[in-house]
Amino acid sequence: MAEHTAELLATKNDKRIVFLVMDGLGDLPFGRRKRTPLEAAKTPNIDTLLPHSTTGLFDPVEPGITPGAGPGHLGLFGYDPRHHIIGRGVLEALGIDFPLEDTDVAARFNFCTLDKDRKITDRRAGRIKDDVNRRLVDMLNDKVKINGPAEVIVRSVSEHRGMVVLRGENLGGSVADTDPQTVGVEPLHAKARDDQSQLTAKMLDKFVSEAERILKDEDKANGLLLRGIDKKPPIPRINDRFALNACAVATYPMYRGIARLVGMTVLDPPKDVKDTMTVAGQVSSEYDYIFVHIKYTDKAGEDGDYDRKVSVIQDVDKHLPALLKGKPDVLVITGDHSTPAALKSHSWHPVPALLYAPETVRPDGSKSFGERACQVGGMGRLPMRHLLPIACAHALKLAKFGA
Repeated sequence: MAEHTAELLATKNDKRIVFLVMDGLGDLPFGRRKRTPLEAAKTPNIDTLLPHSTTGLFDPVEPGITPGAGPGHLGLFGYDPRHHIIGRGVLEALGIDFPLEDTDVAARFNFCTLDKDRKITDRRAGRIKDDVNRRLVDMLNDKVKINGPAEVIVRSVSEHRGMVVLRGENLGGSVADTDPQTVGVEPLHAKARDDQSQLTAKMLDKFVSEAERILKDEDKANGLLLRGIDKKPPIPRINDRFALNACAVATYPMYRGIARLVGMTVLDPPKDVKDTMTVAGQVSSEYDYIFVHIKYTDKAGEDGDYDRKVSVIQDVDKHLPALLKGKPDVLVITGDHSTPAALKSHSWHPVPALLYAPETVRPDGSKSFGERACQVGGMGRLPMRHLLPIACAHALKLAKFGA
């Protein structure tokens, strides 16, 4: 059954939709600052879009619910994240082109720093460099020895992030995270949520114990925290649901993974903001939906760095003309969730969104693009899953409903 009436009305045409997603865009005033980073940023190129735009606020899941990155992006792609639960391990695996099998169980892990009492002092191991990550992953693949019915495969992702896959038969994928999401406490044990996952949980605990033994002499990355333990779920393709030919321009594996999971063509990863915007502006006309992902706003928010978040937004705005060279008929600028610098984490606050569609929009008179301006914007406040159908309507990709 279709999740949206829009799916029943979807039609093909040659109009192009671009979703420019600044990860963790939403924020709060911070300390003595009376504006959010988005409100404080100088965005002259975005400002030129306002006379042909409408704005609003969108809840990635529902009001009051803090989303992970996976649910946030599912909402952006028109899925109800309450009905499609996908573990981050699966997304990381797909993001690095790992050939994940239907019977595999995948988990994302963070290298972390543990003290002598095995308490966490840094959940991200000081954001170790990629070359250090690869060295440590090679050690784990070479030295981890676990007796059990499944093969253990470890892969590097980036910085402090890695992935472990258990490959075997009769493994359940319903296991809770071992990351307590705080410091000063010990990592949690892998806890099965159903009987079929008991063996999976035991094997993951053994893997973590083995990893700590192997990493014990490392200064920073001497432990592992497991997150998003799951098996690959069935999910309908975005192209089939909305009659689109979709592609993704994204650097980080997790976002490449979720784009691939919903059926997008994933282009080669760009290097930085400038490269991302340039590639997005040069994408072949065969694609009529282009997902463009910028990670660095979220990283600044998680680090509590208000000024760096402002700088990233300004950098995106600086290179916006390169994206606009692709002449999108509809451009949406938004985020997947809020990551306030004051909180250093994801939050439940709704996400600001701007929809530019010069041929079809009813301008709402917005004079700026920011959280408070979007509160009174023409799109109002809606669940995020409605944003793509609205964009499809502005691109004249939805037929009339009824006689």
